[in-house]
Amino acid sequence: MKTIAPETEAEAEESDFKPLTAQEAQAWRSRHRAIPVWRLVVVQALVGGLVALLAGLVSGKPPIGWSAGYGALAVVVPAALFARGMARQRFAGSPGAAMVGFFGWEMVKIVLTVAMLAAAPRLVAQLSWLALLAGMVVTMKTYWIALMAQSGVRKTD
Repeated sequence: MKTIAPETEAEAEESDFKPLTAQEAQAWRSRHRAIPVWRLVVVQALVGGLVALLAGLVSGKPPIGWSAGYGALAVVVPAALFARGMARQRFAGSPGAAMVGFFGWEMVKIVLTVAMLAAAPRLVAQLSWLALLAGMVVTMKTYWIALMAQSGVRKTD
């Protein structure tokens, strides 16, 4: 006699899956608008500039402001390059090509960030690594602030 194993949680969830109809998908898209990637890059640049200005003013030392600004640039420049590369990949013929493009541009972004950090001591006079790190972190966190501020994003149950 053949026994049937009890359903696992994953199998139970799969059986509850119901694909959306075209109308349901369109309604979902209208409720959950995508944030334009270039808007995020511009907001990051503005936040980075503000952090650099505040760091320089609060410390009273221009090299602190320049260090924070360079940290922000080490985030914004690679993000802008990534956004441009991905915009060109938008019409990739297959999902596999899109994924390869995504990972390729992500690798370019990481390498450029590391190169900019390696060049920082030669490019920024009296570099403050702490200020540079602060500029980077605050600028990177702009993504999360933009996502939280976006209307229609709700906490899940």
